[in-house]
Amino acid sequence: MTKTNIHTGTLHDPGYDNVINLMDYAATDWQKQVLQSLSETKNARETGRILKLDSSRVSKILRTVKIRAASSGFAPEHDYTRTVPDGYTVKGVSTYYDSEGAVKGQWVKSAADRERMVEIARDMVADICEGVSRLDPLPEPKTKVLTDLLNLYTMTDCHIGMLAWGRESGKDWDLKIAEETLSGCFADMLRRSPESETCVIAQLGDWMHYDSLTPVTPSSGHILDADSRAGKMVSTACRVLRSIVDMALVKHKMVHLLIAEGNHDMFGSLMMRTLFRMVYEKEPRVQMIESENPYYAMQFGSNMLAWHHGHKKGLDASTALYMASVYPKIFGSTEYRVIHFGDKHHRSVKEFAGITLEQHGTLAANDAYATRGGWKSNQYCEAITYHKELGEAGRIRSTPAMIGM
Repeated sequence: MTKTNIHTGTLHDPGYDNVINLMDYAATDWQKQVLQSLSETKNARETGRILKLDSSRVSKILRTVKIRAASSGFAPEHDYTRTVPDGYTVKGVSTYYDSEGAVKGQWVKSAADRERMVEIARDMVADICEGVSRLDPLPEPKTKVLTDLLNLYTMTDCHIGMLAWGRESGKDWDLKIAEETLSGCFADMLRRSPESETCVIAQLGDWMHYDSLTPVTPSSGHILDADSRAGKMVSTACRVLRSIVDMALVKHKMVHLLIAEGNHDMFGSLMMRTLFRMVYEKEPRVQMIESENPYYAMQFGSNMLAWHHGHKKGLDASTALYMASVYPKIFGSTEYRVIHFGDKHHRSVKEFAGITLEQHGTLAANDAYATRGGWKSNQYCEAITYHKELGEAGRIRSTPAMIGM
């Protein structure tokens, strides 16, 4: 039942009396402003007049906030008052009543809210990294560099933290071997590649073997063979990538760094992107290739260079079409378009309408899972040189056997 508001002469709707209790569930400042006004006017039409909104729009905003509140377990008009912690969502509520119709008890089932968990993780990583010291700029290379060339150093599926036993899988792999192999092969690629002005370090995902304090895959929970502790894995992963970037700065005037999301290190890649962005914040010669969507691209003259780990989409025409739709300006202004993938640990190349999709191999040894499943891949990484106007101009391959040659 409505009644007249003596202050404004408008109708007072009792349904808005408790709207202020929804304030904690507003996702934007604008939603909070609408709720605040509704709590004062008790009328959607009057709030619309004050905020210059149609009353239906006011009602829609209120409904959106109510849905968000209900997903956390708060909907008093339905006797939902037991909320769940931030990062979780309500899966179901069972309420039972006494003979008088009063609430006697309630069961609330909850589950992790993956989208909110990611938001919390991003905020947590940013807070942790705020205290990290920024590196001072390094001197530019003194040798003459070639401005029309770019070297793309591709390293994917390196699985730092993985443990392999040579007697079982053919070759050993642990933290020490991973650090020596990755640093050594990158130095070998660097030494044998042209003196280009620009380079891209394309760390294409699965840099770390697992993504939590326990060695399991993030999505499926498969148990993994791990070397040592999670903290040692993270320290090694950061140290190796830091040394690679510093090596590249000695040779190249401009270094573009890609830290892609992989299926083994979804959170780890987020952490490393945030950390390295802050560490090299004062270094103008290091630029991060940024995207919260795990599809990445940049333009170098007539070349579109794009990347995706391969855990969401593979080497097919739909991926090429999707990349074109995500980066239409780069796609439309280039002649040579290449999408680089990891994930499968071996090389494969396909072409659709002039767009090349190339899957790269790994420097990591085979683990027990791959060996017992009958899969085997060669250990290598490649540096690909692109000419600004002519596309790919050459490539060199490095393997563990070439370190120190």
